[in-house]
Amino acid sequence: MTLRTVRIAMNGVTGRMGYRQHLVRSLLAIREQGGLDLRDGDLLWPEPVLVGRRAHALREIAERHGLSHWSTDLDAVLADDSVDIYFDAQLTSARVTSVKRAISAGKHIYTEKPTATDLAGALELARLAEAAGVRHGVVQDKIFLPGLLKLKRLVDGGFFGEILSVRGEFGYWVFEGDWQGAQRPSWNYRSEDGGGIVVDMFPHWEYVLHELFGRVTSVTAQVATHVPQRWDERGKPYAATADDSAYGIFRLEGGAVAQINSSWAVRVNRDELVEFQVDGTHGSAVAGLRRCRVQHRSATPKPVWNPDLPATESFRDQWQEVPDNMEFENGFRAQWELFLRHVALGEPYHWDLLAGARGVQLAELGLKSSAEGRRFDVPELSL
Repeated sequence: MTLRTVRIAMNGVTGRMGYRQHLVRSLLAIREQGGLDLRDGDLLWPEPVLVGRRAHALREIAERHGLSHWSTDLDAVLADDSVDIYFDAQLTSARVTSVKRAISAGKHIYTEKPTATDLAGALELARLAEAAGVRHGVVQDKIFLPGLLKLKRLVDGGFFGEILSVRGEFGYWVFEGDWQGAQRPSWNYRSEDGGGIVVDMFPHWEYVLHELFGRVTSVTAQVATHVPQRWDERGKPYAATADDSAYGIFRLEGGAVAQINSSWAVRVNRDELVEFQVDGTHGSAVAGLRRCRVQHRSATPKPVWNPDLPATESFRDQWQEVPDNMEFENGFRAQWELFLRHVALGEPYHWDLLAGARGVQLAELGLKSSAEGRRFDVPELSL
């Protein structure tokens, strides 16, 4: 078996997501299993080149994992002809400039979302990548989660009949940072730094809805900053200028309606941090990160509304668990493997920069809907 090396410039691996999910649980996990089997007699060996601004942090990560290559000079890394792919997990506000430079250098592009702070910037990246002839992909990890893979299995199998509605709940309480340290970086709560839950989460909801149920055709949203003051990593108070909660209604192609609440100011009273309930004429399902439960029309009980008597039945116990039926690997790693096969073999891959632009478009229209108090159609995008 021939070992083929692919060198990947990874910009932003000192951050939580870039380090934990993309480096450790994806590329290093592929290396630990001996490489990616291309099923043509070759193994693909990912060789990360760590890139960032903090030399000491890059050096420490490289030493911890036995990696040889890191740099604080992005231009020098991009000028290296042996580097095949540029990956970006930086702050959103820094992404467009770096991705443009990588496209100009002829590197294949794989990037976190949102791909830009506005639709114009996101579409420009997609057009530049197409014109340059490089392969490009955007992280859309949630559709690779076990719970949503089970949900897609139900959709594809016709379990629901006609799908009527989708209801989603996402979020948790992010500590303000005064008496207990926040679980998320402070820039997430400053709009001037590219923060805000709409910019962060609406791109996720766009591809989840698009992949499972159909294209979003209109959006109505109300956003809020429920916690107006927070404390940063140094313990200093700052004004939270970005939205921390968003309440969206999305009309889908085919007529179904999706309602999704997203909040960093909600305490969790559900089984998982994100859950989607799908109701159809033949059955319903509730899917989270890992679990998926169903209730078929033939097994739907008959609840009776009586406010004068306490409920004697456990409604949650009336649902049936969907079995795994397969082993699920980390969703970030699963998508990395598909993108690496796309680069190495030219296999089909449709989660590209245009798909990323659709997410930015939905976030932009959601914010506009909230600001103007009206519904907006979501036009189809093209290059």
